[in-house]
Amino acid sequence: MNSVRIGIIGMGNIGKYHADYLLNGKVSRCQLTAVADALAPLDPWAAKGLRTFKDGEELIRSGAVDAVIIATPHYQHTTLGIGALEAGLHVMVEKPISVHKADAERLIAAHTQRPRQVFAAMFQLRTEPRYVKIKKLISSGELGQIVRLSWIITDWYRTEAYYASGGWRATWKGEGGGALLNQCPHNLDILQWLCGMPAKVRGFCQLGRYHNIEVEDNVTAYWEWASGATGVFITSTGEAPGTNRLELCGTRGKLVLEHNRLTFTRNETDMIEFSRAAKTGFARPDVWNVEIPFDNAPAQHATLTQNFVDAILDGAPLVAPGAEGMNSVELANAMLFSSLTGQTIELPLDGAAYEKTLQQLIAESRFEKKVVEVQAEDFTKSFVR
Repeated sequence: MNSVRIGIIGMGNIGKYHADYLLNGKVSRCQLTAVADALAPLDPWAAKGLRTFKDGEELIRSGAVDAVIIATPHYQHTTLGIGALEAGLHVMVEKPISVHKADAERLIAAHTQRPRQVFAAMFQLRTEPRYVKIKKLISSGELGQIVRLSWIITDWYRTEAYYASGGWRATWKGEGGGALLNQCPHNLDILQWLCGMPAKVRGFCQLGRYHNIEVEDNVTAYWEWASGATGVFITSTGEAPGTNRLELCGTRGKLVLEHNRLTFTRNETDMIEFSRAAKTGFARPDVWNVEIPFDNAPAQHATLTQNFVDAILDGAPLVAPGAEGMNSVELANAMLFSSLTGQTIELPLDGAAYEKTLQQLIAESRFEKKVVEVQAEDFTKSFVR
């Protein structure tokens, strides 16, 4: 095979975005050949020479594609992903790879049985220069041992019109969660990619704090790692103007990413070693204030899709293997489960227990979702920074 035939399942905002860059030749050695969506109009895509299907499973069985990008509402990621793998296709899944850990485990198990097929997750922030620089500073030891982190990312402001734009949005049955599962998977992925998974999570999630929804739109969580490092994750879709500040503190200094600037206040001496050697009580390590330059271009989804194609054709290592997509799902689930039960959650999370709780929330829901037509707008403005 010299070229990969790609199909897209789900032609909402993100599906159309993937289609546009594929049709414009932004990814080499592949061709978009088919799209599927049960609700979106498909005539415009047929006019571009693509095969169209009203059902994702029909596209999977059609023989028209070698690989699929799954960009449907969240609950379908698992069933369509498993169906595509079982049909012998390569699979790229948009975030989150599943709604809950138990489903993610089912999807990963389906791939484990078919290891020759490529299974990738769309976590394009892993290629963004600012996060690549931070990862290098951590892995090289420049930051020392991480002792504390915080990410305040409350600039996800969404209006009531946003939540009313789709019947599946912000419901337990349709989406399985709110800000943590919709807006924050990329951020959660970056945190575990940089620092590993915490050992304990305590979440405080307010459901419908700012909007007429039944899921979380305001979250404060405490994380603790086996090393003793601690962290705070704060997010909201109701706060304006909001903040986006990532702070990572290590024994060799402090990194701050905010306002498109990455600054490193670097200790000349490891703070623990300095403390043990100091002869006075108020001495401090000398510091260097450094601004770390990075290319400010946004992360590109096409970069991950190119990596997906290269993995299929050449065996190139994946930037974001699909199995790693479970980590952000587990973190989102753990924060919600902690808040719902009022307890600290030790990881790994009991996926079956959380699934049972989620099913109970769905069964007991009396929330009536009102859907209204909203004006079309450039959704790419919502891409994570």
